[in-house]
Amino acid sequence: MMTRISSVSEKPISDHSRRLADWINPTGGRKVHSLVDKVYKMKNLELAWQKVRQNRGVGGIDGQSIEEFEGNLVENLERLHNELKADTYHPQPVRQKMIPKPGQPGKLRPLGIPTVYGRVCQQALLNRLEPIFDPVFDEANFGYRKGRSTKDAMRKIWKEVQEGREWILDADLKDFFGSVDHEKLMTLVNQCVSDGRVLRLIKSILKAGCYAEGKTLPTEQGTPQGGVISPLLSNILLTPFDCEMRKKGYRLTRYADDWLVTCKSRSEAISALATARRILEKLGVTLHTEKTRIVHVRQGFEFLGYKIKRGSQKLRLAPEKIRSGVVQGDLYVYPRNKSIRHFTEQIRKRTRRKAPVGTKELIEDINPVIRGWGNYYCKAHVRKLFNRLDGWIVRRIWSHRRKRWRNTGWKELPETILYGEMGLVNLISLVPSITPAR
Repeated sequence: MMTRISSVSEKPISDHSRRLADWINPTGGRKVHSLVDKVYKMKNLELAWQKVRQNRGVGGIDGQSIEEFEGNLVENLERLHNELKADTYHPQPVRQKMIPKPGQPGKLRPLGIPTVYGRVCQQALLNRLEPIFDPVFDEANFGYRKGRSTKDAMRKIWKEVQEGREWILDADLKDFFGSVDHEKLMTLVNQCVSDGRVLRLIKSILKAGCYAEGKTLPTEQGTPQGGVISPLLSNILLTPFDCEMRKKGYRLTRYADDWLVTCKSRSEAISALATARRILEKLGVTLHTEKTRIVHVRQGFEFLGYKIKRGSQKLRLAPEKIRSGVVQGDLYVYPRNKSIRHFTEQIRKRTRRKAPVGTKELIEDINPVIRGWGNYYCKAHVRKLFNRLDGWIVRRIWSHRRKRWRNTGWKELPETILYGEMGLVNLISLVPSITPAR
């Protein structure tokens, strides 16, 4: 039985060796020896396929789509079952696709897209590995874990800042998914899993290669950002970092390769940075110097799409007239400017005046964007922002309908019809405890 880290304490309960590999299995608990038969079990492959189909996505280098794979589902799953059982499965290279970085015009990042067949295999492997490793992951880790979300991470940070930890070490890892050291990663995986066939399968996925610019390139390091199993592997590699930082008493919060430490003083933050750099170097990971900084909460910091800052502006109303209880100098959380720009750009593209769709179809197209973005930020301090964006979206719809910005669309399509009969999502209605006026 492996020792769990207490969800109450900020420090691990046990006090064992600081050798980084020991953090994955700190008590030297029993490893999993026989696992591959559970991976290729037909029921597990069927569950993996259902998950892959649910996530959709495009095909890999073989061009096979989700629909085409489903057309021969029984044969495909039987072939995968037999290949894994006979130890003859060989993953195909991932197809590299360059996609824009959100909020960074002109900058691209590589996305590795496995074949549908490969995704089913990775999902089947993930189904069996996740229950083994999740219990040993640290409490500071919120990324890609069941029952944990970005909002849980934000609640933890909010509480720590309110307790007086107002100096923030805000950091990021440089090209993390592209620079993972395969040998160090496999050493950590082997701390809990000793099934040789499963270890070889993981390594073959890492070494499968990448197809880009008409040729196949080797992958000597890194794990494809887009691979089904990549998030779990990234958590395995960074667990020693999480544990060692908290072992030293630092309040770490990490989501994938984005993390921060809340501190009581600037000197503590400087010390945390030096410690983090030293630990990450052992893991073969580099800090992104341009995105790593030490700030006070008065300056504000960004994390997971939010901006947290202590307000400095003078309030317009006298304290006795403010019903919400807001006090000058209070903390507030707000969507970061890049996220607001990205959201408005998505709406703008879909509501351009030349879009060849009717108003009803247009609303059906933008509703998922509004609902998804609004639900993510609805618990932040966004009432004024959401009200402004609601008005802007309505004007965009009128402009699309009348083919000009200045128009009398409010006569033909009043808000009562847009929000009522046509079902336009109202951002304000997503804010808890608020019922918008219709």
